[in-house]
Amino acid sequence: MTKRARQKAILEIVQQGPVASQEDLQRALHRRGCDVGQATLSRDIHELNLVKTGDGYARLHMAPAAEPALPPVSRLVREFVLDVRPAQNLLVIKTAVGSAQPVAAALDAESWPETVGTIAGDDAILIVCPDQKAAGRLAERIREMLG
Repeated sequence: MTKRARQKAILEIVQQGPVASQEDLQRALHRRGCDVGQATLSRDIHELNLVKTGDGYARLHMAPAAEPALPPVSRLVREFVLDVRPAQNLLVIKTAVGSAQPVAAALDAESWPETVGTIAGDDAILIVCPDQKAAGRLAERIREMLG
């Protein structure tokens, strides 16, 4: 049984009713055809955010961490983009050192049809466009933001 299948089985077992101990969980997994050691089971419990309550193991429900909001793409482009260079269906965007990733994230968040994918380094962004015309349109859009 794969790790993913084993962890799915653990969640199903815990959701079916209280599981008082790791030994009980181990036996329930064994009945499903999964022989798992105590150390592996402990890691699974930790990775699945299971906690021991008075009733047995339960899933700890944590609120997902909110992503910090990015400034508007036009502001990031104005502040950090130094140059836009088209190359066939690609755009290479030069940025200030350390600024490529937030600019790329803001560009990705726009979901423009001219963008197939974006790769960011430290001071450069590579944008893949579906064709040369799309790359030209996107380059012009970014240059307009530069003012």
